Amino acid sequence: MNFWNDPLKVAADWLTGIFVGWGMNDIFAHVLVVFLGIFVLIMILMVIDIFLVWIERKVVARFQDRIGPNRLGPYGLIQPFADIIKLMIKEDTTPDGADKVVYNLAPMLSMMSVLILWAVVPLAPVMLGVDLNAGVLFIIAAGSIGTLSIIMAGWSSNNKFSVIGAFRQVAVMISFEVPMLAVMLIPTIFSGSMGMNTIIQSQNIWYVFLSPLAALIFIIAAIAELGRAPFDLAEGESELVSGYNIEYSGMKFGMFYAGELLHAFTFGGFWGILFFGGYRFFGLEQVSPFLAIAIILFKALLGYWIIMWVKYTVMRIRIDQMLAFNWKFLTPVAFVLVMVTALMNAILRDAGSWLYVSGMMLSNVVVAWVSLEVVRAAGKKQRVQVEGVKQAAEAHH
Repeated sequence: MNFWNDPLKVAADWLTGIFVGWGMNDIFAHVLVVFLGIFVLIMILMVIDIFLVWIERKVVARFQDRIGPNRLGPYGLIQPFADIIKLMIKEDTTPDGADKVVYNLAPMLSMMSVLILWAVVPLAPVMLGVDLNAGVLFIIAAGSIGTLSIIMAGWSSNNKFSVIGAFRQVAVMISFEVPMLAVMLIPTIFSGSMGMNTIIQSQNIWYVFLSPLAALIFIIAAIAELGRAPFDLAEGESELVSGYNIEYSGMKFGMFYAGELLHAFTFGGFWGILFFGGYRFFGLEQVSPFLAIAIILFKALLGYWIIMWVKYTVMRIRIDQMLAFNWKFLTPVAFVLVMVTALMNAILRDAGSWLYVSGMMLSNVVVAWVSLEVVRAAGKKQRVQVEGVKQAAEAHH
C-alpha cells in the first residue's frame, strides 16, 4: 500500500510491526499506536491554536487600520510563542475560599471539550478518527462539557462576579444549542445519516445551496455558543470584567483563551463539513489525502474568518435582547425550517436534481420571507403601542 494514498494505515501497520517485534502483545501494540495517533493529532491542533492567536491579531489589526504583531520574527510570527512564555512564568494564583479541585479542573475540561470534537472530524476520505453513525449527536453531547467547565470555573472561584458571568454565559450556550441542534438535523435529512463522513460523501451539491438559511442559523448559533461578540455577555468591562474566568491567571487563563480560539476554528470546520462539502472540492480530495486535509482546513479557516469578521464589526447587545432573539425568532424559525425541509425532501425525493435544488432553495426563501414579515408586523405593533403610551402621557401632562 502506498503511503501517499493511505498514510495513517501505512504508519499504523509500520509502528505495530515494530512494537510486536519488540515482544509486545498485538492488542497492547494496537492500543499504543492509537494512543500515539491521538497524541500527534492533539499536538497538531495545539500548533494550529498557537498560530490562530497570530492570525486573529493580524486580522483585527487590518479591521482597525493597524499593523499588528511585527517585531518578533518575520511578520511577528514568533509573538504567540512569547505570549506562551509570558503565561507560563506568570504567578499561578488560587483565590482564598476557592474549591481547588473544581477550580483547577475547569480549564482542562474547557480545552478537552474542544479536542474531543476532532474525534469525529473526517480529515480525508481515508483519514478519520471514529466514523460514528451518530456523529451529529456526539458534537452536541461533547459541547456540553464546555458548558460544564464554565459553570465550574465561575462557581469554584468564590467570586460573585465570576458566578454571574458563568450563569450568563451558560444561559446563552444552552439557549442557542436548541436552534443549532435543529438545523444540524437538516444535513442529516439530506444525507440520510448522522455520520459526518457520510454527510460529506453525499454532498454532490453543497448543502448550503439546498438550505442557505440553515447555514446562516448554524453560524449565528455557533457565534453565540462561543460567547463572541455580539453575544459576549459573559464579559462586561463596566461590571463583570472578564466574566467566569476573572480569577484565573497564567496558563490556566491561557487554556480558556486557547480553547476559545480552537473552538471557533472547530465550529468553522463543522460549518464547512455540514454545508460546504468538507474535504470535497471538485474531486481534488481523490488526488491525495494531504490535499483533502488542506481543503478542509482551508474551509475551517474561512469559517473562522467570518466569525472574526462578525466579532470585530458588530456591537454587543443586551442579554435580554439576545435571549429574546433566540427564543422568539431563531428557535421557531429553525424548527419551522426543519419541518419544511423534511416535507420538501419527501415530496421532491424522486425528482430531478435541478428540481430538487430549486424546490429546496425556494422553500428557504419562503420561510425567510415569512419570518421577516412576522417580525416586521410584530415590530410595527410594538411601535404603535409605545407611541400610544407616549401620546397618552403627553396628553395627561
